[in-house]
Amino acid sequence: MPPVHTGAPVITGASTPPSPAAPEPRSPGRPGYRRMSLALFAAGLATFALLYSTQALLPAISEGFGVTAGQASWTVSAATGALALFVLPLSALSERFGRTRMMTVSMIVAVGVGLLVPFAPNLEWLVVLRAVQGAAIAGIPASAMAYLAEEVRPKALVGAIGLFVAGNSIGGMSGRLVTGWAAQVWGWRGGLLAVGLMALACAAAFLVLLPRARFFRPASLNPRAVGRSVAGHLRDPLLMRLYGIGALFMTVFGAVYTVIGYRLVNEPFSLGQGVIGSIFLIYLVGTVSSAAAGQLVARTGRRGALYLAVTTTALGLLLSLADSLAAILAGLVLITAGFFAGHAVASAAVSRTAKSGRAQASALYQSAYYLGSSAGGTLGALAYHSAGWAATVGIALLAVLGVVSITLYGSHAARAERRLTSLAAAR
Repeated sequence: MPPVHTGAPVITGASTPPSPAAPEPRSPGRPGYRRMSLALFAAGLATFALLYSTQALLPAISEGFGVTAGQASWTVSAATGALALFVLPLSALSERFGRTRMMTVSMIVAVGVGLLVPFAPNLEWLVVLRAVQGAAIAGIPASAMAYLAEEVRPKALVGAIGLFVAGNSIGGMSGRLVTGWAAQVWGWRGGLLAVGLMALACAAAFLVLLPRARFFRPASLNPRAVGRSVAGHLRDPLLMRLYGIGALFMTVFGAVYTVIGYRLVNEPFSLGQGVIGSIFLIYLVGTVSSAAAGQLVARTGRRGALYLAVTTTALGLLLSLADSLAAILAGLVLITAGFFAGHAVASAAVSRTAKSGRAQASALYQSAYYLGSSAGGTLGALAYHSAGWAATVGIALLAVLGVVSITLYGSHAARAERRLTSLAAAR
């Protein structure tokens, strides 16, 4: 058999064989890159389909268990709230035990619980199972970004992360579509089983395709170092404002999409469960607006982009008050476009602002983001149960006002800092 060329120089007469070439980071066209990208796309699709699997089914769950919208909304809020609480500790554990191991264990647990969820005997057990599922899912976004940063060539990193995020958004959308149409035929339990089986297929693809990590180096768990990093981020005024903006934007989004099914299943619309699930195709608008956020920031600045995002979101909320299906759909388009643009601006700003401990900074943003989702879903559903859709819109508009207030305060603080800097330079 002819010798295999490894890329290392051959030294004639050397007394020791040449050492094998060091592995190179993955990039498009290089071995393993496509497998890695497809594996993480499958992971994103599976986990986010599971995370929001009950959202499109809330009216059917309310009817099945004889509970209110506020009580049923806990099947969503428990999952997102547990994710928010566990994303930071699991990101720290992945530093010790490895990204691929953390993602693998998280995927297996999340899918396993997903296959049990349809058989929950009552609402309490359904909420508990969903909380366990959300905690398991937290290990995937906590590890996937770090895995890509370590394994992918820097110039190819944006594209690799983009494909993972695409899996997240498509998973969130397709999970609602699958559950909605399956529930129309087999009931809400059948809808949850269908998305569980879809996630099982994605998990199998993930386990088969994911290449082993080649650049991960385990670090010792140092709770004090992690605590110092987290405390430093929480003392940073700009980061705290960005965390607040992310949480408030997600409060709007969680309130609207948790409750919209209740409005559309009732008079005067009386839409079927499958049609309501199809409403989530509007998520594709968010894919476009989040991709355009970078150009928007380049033209208007970060605060200008945030003002445009909140204005778009507020107009959509007001438009959704009309008793017209066309107006409601147009309102959802504006709300979705504004939310995704605002989220893209805030999350990108977190990465740029954090000078050290970026993993902890991003994990804190995700925690705030999903706590906002939990709060929005629960508060929006309680408001709807008490006073209808207008009350849910009122909750969302208060969150929009919070984003505006934080952004205005940030503008004022930036001007004050510039004045102090000018005075110090003049002296």
